[in-house]
Amino acid sequence: MRRVLFLLVFSFVVAGCQAEERVVHPSFSERNSLALTDFFVHDYFVPEKITVIGLGDSLTQGVGDEYKRDGYFGRVTLAMQNWKGVSDLDASNLAKRGRRSDQLIEQLEDPEIQDSIKEADVIYLTIGGNDIMKVVKKHLFNLQAEPFYKELGKFENRLDEIFKTIRGLNGDVVIVVAGLYNPLSLVTDESNEFDTIIEDWNEAIEIQTIMDGKACFAPVNDLFVGNDNMVYHSDFFHPNAKGYESMANRLIEKIDACGLTELSDGKLDM
Repeated sequence: MRRVLFLLVFSFVVAGCQAEERVVHPSFSERNSLALTDFFVHDYFVPEKITVIGLGDSLTQGVGDEYKRDGYFGRVTLAMQNWKGVSDLDASNLAKRGRRSDQLIEQLEDPEIQDSIKEADVIYLTIGGNDIMKVVKKHLFNLQAEPFYKELGKFENRLDEIFKTIRGLNGDVVIVVAGLYNPLSLVTDESNEFDTIIEDWNEAIEIQTIMDGKACFAPVNDLFVGNDNMVYHSDFFHPNAKGYESMANRLIEKIDACGLTELSDGKLDM
């Protein structure tokens, strides 16, 4: 059912892009004006100060990064300083270890957090991992799929509320969401039911970004399958510096694929 919903959402977006439009031919003076605008806006970005914030849980906070460089968030924001249109960058990491989606909703009620969101040009977000771990802890000795899907329904509603709250404060901010991964792959190489659960939670997050229209989803699950590349911290749950480096590269890759210029209304390019 979730895959059907995903296809319906995708078809709706494609159909919207293919809607018939009436062609209006601009005058000679208008064409010259449009050409100049295109030259300066799309080929040469006027550098501006960009405000970036991080929201969510320990993955955005950078827990496990032995180099103390703020995990993927610190690495991505460092790379952003070389983007077209960026003359200066103000980065603020507001994520916190252990934060669940319901706790993020509470954080978004804070007037200071709301002010930060209003000023933001880009938001990086990770959320959902602790919602899953809450189920794991509650049913540790009798893990079944049903409680995870029951919680997923609640998570989808909370995620929708999170996006609506952010959009109510800032309709233009680009939201970049990193997906979830399965740390249990460290224990076994065999595909298990938990892989499917993570896949379905990631699909729910991706659908939310598609419906938003100005958000980008970056899957990272494949980066943390096993530990052959030594990407885990010593707690065997969080990424280490190498893992966060891989996450940062994936996010930058996906932001480019999502079309940063279009997402930012021509304000940013890479």
